[in-house]
Amino acid sequence: MTDGTALFLSSEDVTGLATPAEYVDAVREGYRQRGEGAPARPRTRLLGGDPPGMLTGYTAMLPETGAMGGYMYTGGFGSGDAHFVLPLFDADTGAPLAVFDGASLNPFKTGATGAVGVDALAREDVTDLTIVGSGAQARGQLRAAVTVRDFETVRVFSPTREHRESFADEMDAELDPAVRAVESSDDAVDGADVVITATNASEPVFDGDALDDGAHVTCMGQYDPNKREVDAETVARAKYVPDLRERVERDAGAFLLAREEGAIGDDHVHAELGEVVAGVESGREAVDEVTLFDSGGTAIETVAAAHMCYERAREAGLGREIEFLPASEAFDS
Repeated sequence: MTDGTALFLSSEDVTGLATPAEYVDAVREGYRQRGEGAPARPRTRLLGGDPPGMLTGYTAMLPETGAMGGYMYTGGFGSGDAHFVLPLFDADTGAPLAVFDGASLNPFKTGATGAVGVDALAREDVTDLTIVGSGAQARGQLRAAVTVRDFETVRVFSPTREHRESFADEMDAELDPAVRAVESSDDAVDGADVVITATNASEPVFDGDALDDGAHVTCMGQYDPNKREVDAETVARAKYVPDLRERVERDAGAFLLAREEGAIGDDHVHAELGEVVAGVESGREAVDEVTLFDSGGTAIETVAAAHMCYERAREAGLGREIEFLPASEAFDS
């Protein structure tokens, strides 16, 4: 739509528009474009309010997809909740295409990003997956990860027994791999081929010494310079691949705190995920190499996933048309 109208898409409109594997394909394509030069900027955060809260936003352009946009969302303040708005624009004309009630899309596009990291960096023969975390984001990560590798077993750990056991029961019934809860993070990580952390922890959730040679780690739950899900040992052992280089110096606490402790130097960033996906930089180069994808969240996956959903919503006749007046008319009114 480029005639001044756009679609408003509710959470209900978006539900069921794509499978986890289709989200992965869309997000992988977005990162390929980023690896070949598509513009993207990391998140910015404004803090304030009484009670306190956070206003966050980030943007990206995917020229080959023909779309650009991003997220703007709030967390905290008086509601004590989070609210996501996702504007999507035509990359050729600049006209608005859609506005999403964006929260329901989040676990799908974030999970897909984690899976793209697994696909780009994990060994082909992996069979054992560990998930640390048991919330909506952990579900999104698991549903997407099983589309890129043939896992046989999944171990899940989170501090609350009821939560991890409920997660394991639900996912075991839904997915092909056997999913079971374990009693500790050490039990979860020991022998794992792939480890995904999806938590709100401030301190490392497992001991980096426990990682097997050849393991891949995706950490996706932190984007704060003073918080981390993985320790300095994990970062130092790994070929370190973030979603955006520019983000590393802003809020990649795992990297920043490892460097502060002297475990790594400034040159420890190997490549952006998009550069690996596009073949511009190498990914895994040895079976015993430890790899780490630090996923703090970008508009690359946001725009890629949203555009796919927008096109499918149009085909299905979903959403409600809303009108945007171009500035040339609005300024004269």
